[in-house]
Amino acid sequence: MRLLTTFGALLLMVACSPEPQPIAYGTDFCDFCRMTIVDKQHAAELVTTKGRVYKFDAIECQVQYLQQHQEVEFSHFLVTDYASTEGGLFAAEDCTYLISPNLSSPMGANLTGFADQKIAQQFQAEKTGELYDWSSLQAHFAK
Repeated sequence: MRLLTTFGALLLMVACSPEPQPIAYGTDFCDFCRMTIVDKQHAAELVTTKGRVYKFDAIECQVQYLQQHQEVEFSHFLVTDYASTEGGLFAAEDCTYLISPNLSSPMGANLTGFADQKIAQQFQAEKTGELYDWSSLQAHFAK
């Protein structure tokens, strides 16, 4: 009986663990601006510690949503990589961000995320603009 109780508790913990979900491009709506998410190079996602998933059509929507919901605890901050056309999600804290007037994003902030810092630097050299890490990006949008 004790083994069954332990197994049940373990199963409950695994079933409730907050996990990211794939974005259904062309179907899912942005939880900030309500536009349909179609751009695989600018999308983003948040997952709360309780497992609720929020999806965004642009990183700037995600950042603004975070600023308006500071009381919510998030377990995952995810963004897509501009250099990839696959639409896969990467940990936002590990990415590099470029704000460039020569590289537009869906909501007009000209904000693009890169999983690889060297590729971000290459785009900066070509397109100009300013590079940010996750925390400096939050500070930039808090102004």
